[in-house]
Amino acid sequence: MAEPRARWRTAWFNFLLAVVSMSSRPVVSGLPALVSAALLGTMAMMAFVSVIGPVVRVLGLAEWHAGLSVTAAGVLWMLSARRWGALSDRIGRKRVLLIALAAYAVIYVALAVFVDVALTSPPAIWISVLVLVGTRALVGLFYAAVPPTAAAIIADQAAPGQRGSVMAKLGTANALGMVMGPAAAGWIAYQNLSLTLYVAALLPLLSLLMIWWRLPNTPPVAPTHTGPKPTLGLGDARLRLPLLAVFAAMISVTIAQVTVGFFAIDRLQLSPADGARMAGLALTAVGVGLIFAQGLVMKLKDIRPTRWILVGALISGLGFASVALVSAPWQLLASYAIAAFGMGFVFPNFQALAADSVAAHEQGAAAGTVASVQGMGMVVGPMIGTLLYRWSPNAPYLLVGVVLLILSMCAALHRQRSAA
Repeated sequence: MAEPRARWRTAWFNFLLAVVSMSSRPVVSGLPALVSAALLGTMAMMAFVSVIGPVVRVLGLAEWHAGLSVTAAGVLWMLSARRWGALSDRIGRKRVLLIALAAYAVIYVALAVFVDVALTSPPAIWISVLVLVGTRALVGLFYAAVPPTAAAIIADQAAPGQRGSVMAKLGTANALGMVMGPAAAGWIAYQNLSLTLYVAALLPLLSLLMIWWRLPNTPPVAPTHTGPKPTLGLGDARLRLPLLAVFAAMISVTIAQVTVGFFAIDRLQLSPADGARMAGLALTAVGVGLIFAQGLVMKLKDIRPTRWILVGALISGLGFASVALVSAPWQLLASYAIAAFGMGFVFPNFQALAADSVAAHEQGAAAGTVASVQGMGMVVGPMIGTLLYRWSPNAPYLLVGVVLLILSMCAALHRQRSAA
């Protein structure tokens, strides 16, 4: 019990340091509110991810059902992200965040109640699948509003040279959520599996209150021109590398998230409760790796986003591929931490690269496009990961290693062309 408490104290200390540093240089007004909401929202998301494997096993479902639930969330995320961004242009950023977080909280409470009842009296398999997939899909629909809206707020106020470091601060909050969410979920699940989701359901409510209380109101973005609306398509040459990076990163992350619980149970021969705890610890290791990496991104501001993506994809690919060699719990934790360290270089920099590649009037469209491709990765990754896992537990991780190696090579080619 002392170990989780120690991790929590360390995580909160780092979080407070980040908030203090933000308040000393308020590049974006309301950034502490965005950071707090990102922290709590990510904790809730990762709590679900860390227990989905054991819940699926206890309810008698198959591994691909877990992948289907995450894929359903990705489909609605992909379809709605650009619309949420456009809506925030019309009615204001804060209003969109309040609507989305309120719906997210209600859905999460309904999910927690169902899982609690189902673990006591398991319903028919089709009912369990329908509810898990449906609620998870709705979570994806509404939480899809948060990343593009937060990115748009940063792009509205931060200068091009500052966006990478500011987005890294938001990424650090997400990383802290990945530390604290799985750590808490794994420890609670070890005592009571259903209680985990009840506790996690409180976190979106706290995010909602934080945004309502601390995020300043901003007027809708006024149109600056008349005539047809400008379009920024998926094939825009300026966004090729950032879109490839976000797609590869999300495929890799979702595969690793959805398979870790099963891998811990099957490869390490653990019970469902112990598997949930190990999955929580692995995702906690991910958060630790992200914190250290994004701390470097915030300090080393002179390094271009393309170079961060090149190095980060290579490190992360090696980390994920090494999971195929895991035979002990500490090895699983080390592999996930190394993979996350590299991914911490990639995430804030594909967002910064996208923002820096387009004009001011295209920021909303660029943020929505990146978020839509992020949803595509959430669709493809879980289904591929769980299907490959049925063939071989090593296959998903080897695939991730190859995908990230390709991304690293593409970033190297992009640097050469830019220098020419």
